[in-house]
Amino acid sequence: MALSKTELRAVLSGISGILVTPYDDNGDVAPKKLVPVIDRALAAGVHFPVVNGNTGEFYALTTDEAILMAKSVAEMLDGRAPMLAGIGRGVRDACALAKASAEAGAEALMIHQPPDPFVAPRGVVEYIKRIADASGGLPMMLYLRNDAIGTKAITELCAVEGVAGVKWATPNPMKLAEAIQACDPDIVWVGGLAETWAPAFYAVGARGFTSGLINVWPERSMAIHAALEAGDYAKARQLIAEMKAFEEVRAEEMNGTNVTGVKAALKLLGDDCGATRPPSAWPLTDAQAEKLSSFMKGNGLIG
Repeated sequence: MALSKTELRAVLSGISGILVTPYDDNGDVAPKKLVPVIDRALAAGVHFPVVNGNTGEFYALTTDEAILMAKSVAEMLDGRAPMLAGIGRGVRDACALAKASAEAGAEALMIHQPPDPFVAPRGVVEYIKRIADASGGLPMMLYLRNDAIGTKAITELCAVEGVAGVKWATPNPMKLAEAIQACDPDIVWVGGLAETWAPAFYAVGARGFTSGLINVWPERSMAIHAALEAGDYAKARQLIAEMKAFEEVRAEEMNGTNVTGVKAALKLLGDDCGATRPPSAWPLTDAQAEKLSSFMKGNGLIG
């Protein structure tokens, strides 16, 4: 059943939990390995599981693999929570994935910002419109990783029918504040740089945030969200500071260990979701692995 506008705003204002994509020993997609990860996230209260996001190595997947992941995650969720499905790549692949995700039961789509070197803002408007048509009109959250397109272009993108939210993933709160003021007040602005940046984004009007931590420690993500919703920035900062070692591991090698850190942590938990695919780094270096293990032990996540 489709979410109402009010329901969609509520879940977007929560935690968009970006699920990893599991692989088997041959490097093939193995969706069923996500069962304990999804169950743990939902038990903690994560609002909006996301398939085919960047923590899910979206750009390392074929379109057929991304379609398989969307269908499989929808089956595993089985109506227990609404699903947000990542969409991207060339317009024909994006439309095929949007259609398949809608048919699988996605309640909304997250549109990856096109990484093509020749992207015109008005071309992105057309890109989004075609995806919306292919999905049958599902609501969309735009994933903005480059704010250099300017506030005018962002306003035009947000004016496309069906755009309900923006995942703001640039470390520029002042530009975010400017965009919020310029766009429809019904748009939900979601912190797109996970827990670390959530307080800064909340301070200028964002609500909710995306998280890869939910694969490993969803209770901590939920505690940070609760603190921010209550306006308790001091508590949120303390909870985030205690995750510093984990975030430092993920940020190494030009963020090339971002997913590596999550998958290495899952392996330590006994929920092995396989390696990452190149160009992501795998495995962690000895120093990175030691730092991650100490973090996990220090927080009681492993013995």
